Amino acid sequence: MSKIIPFKAVRPTRDKAYLVSSRPSYSYKKKHLESKLEGNPYTFLHVINPEFREDDSTKPNTVERFEKVKDKYDEFKSLGYFTQDEVPAIYIYRQITPANTYIGIIAAASVDDYLNGKIKVHEHTLSQREEMFKKYLNVCKFNAESVLLTYKDNKDVDSLFEKYINTRSEYEFTNTREIKHDLWVVSDQKDIAALQDAFANVEHSYIADGHHRVSSSALYTQSQREKGYIGDEDFNYFMAFYIAESKLRIFSYNRTVSSLNDLTSEEFLLQIEKSFTLKKSTEAYCPKSLHNLSMYFGESWYSLTIKDEFIDNENPVGCLDAQLLSTLVLSPILGIHDLKTDNRVNFIEGTKGMEALQESVDSNIAKVAFGFFPVSIEQLKRVADTNNIMPPKSTWIEPKIRSGLTVFEF
Repeated sequence: MSKIIPFKAVRPTRDKAYLVSSRPSYSYKKKHLESKLEGNPYTFLHVINPEFREDDSTKPNTVERFEKVKDKYDEFKSLGYFTQDEVPAIYIYRQITPANTYIGIIAAASVDDYLNGKIKVHEHTLSQREEMFKKYLNVCKFNAESVLLTYKDNKDVDSLFEKYINTRSEYEFTNTREIKHDLWVVSDQKDIAALQDAFANVEHSYIADGHHRVSSSALYTQSQREKGYIGDEDFNYFMAFYIAESKLRIFSYNRTVSSLNDLTSEEFLLQIEKSFTLKKSTEAYCPKSLHNLSMYFGESWYSLTIKDEFIDNENPVGCLDAQLLSTLVLSPILGIHDLKTDNRVNFIEGTKGMEALQESVDSNIAKVAFGFFPVSIEQLKRVADTNNIMPPKSTWIEPKIRSGLTVFEF
């Protein structure tokens, strides 16, 4: 049983939704971020970056910085950029890209479902980041970006989508990346109850994106419970976007390496051939199946197929291509033992294609680049179901939800 509840979202007025909502701040290059802040007084980026053009800046991730974030958020509310819904609601959100359509619901998810394992994880979290996010929640007391959760397809949920998507959406806008956004407000008590009943039949959901936000929410909840609680306070929940497994898209998260660990090109290729069947390609090569990788090296593309004797299909993590690359190449050949700390390895999201790998090598940023076949939802769930953890940056998952489209206060 998965528990979801409606909430009174604080959200942009209809005329400003496009201007207020934004990609997360970290996804912008510095010059583009400054351009957004300079040209759009309504963007939520001003809340996340409250000291733009100010001289008396505070240190990042401090209480003082978070207090300024909260002050800027309150200013947006006082200026009328945000309003709060009068009754609790669940929100249907749809994103249409040139390649895919994503649709799901935004609701408040139960921290207890995370604590008791009904919401499953496949990534490690860092204690330092958990504490930082907890500090943010303690000061700001709102979620502005939904955690991405995925669940087994449910026809009852899908039927409610059909009811609403044929009506006018509360928000409808397209951004400069040609992504169309729609949001419907589900405030009818019967429809909310139908959604809650449908999710009551969902045994488990899985974190697709947002592990640190969930774990820090749990820490914050537990700290508040120490002060006494009855169970229905808002701090027992966090904002989540639930999307069915069939509607989620998992892309590869590829690797580039800036050093050959003092090997010559010939020595490196000989080492690779010990574990892989190596075939040179006359064009940019994209992996065709599981355990088939691409490699760009020395101005040439290669197909790398992992030899069967190195694949342990009984091991949920050991049979992942990202782990096998570390086990067979990065660690023994290139001397890269910790992906989290070694600055010789870089990660490029699969949505950028094989071209991004070639560009990294041709521009001398990297010596060699590796591309993966995407992890499947079945592989992800198998790792989570067996309480295992994927290697760092094994997946690039879409959709990416805009910040400030709905805000959950507690």
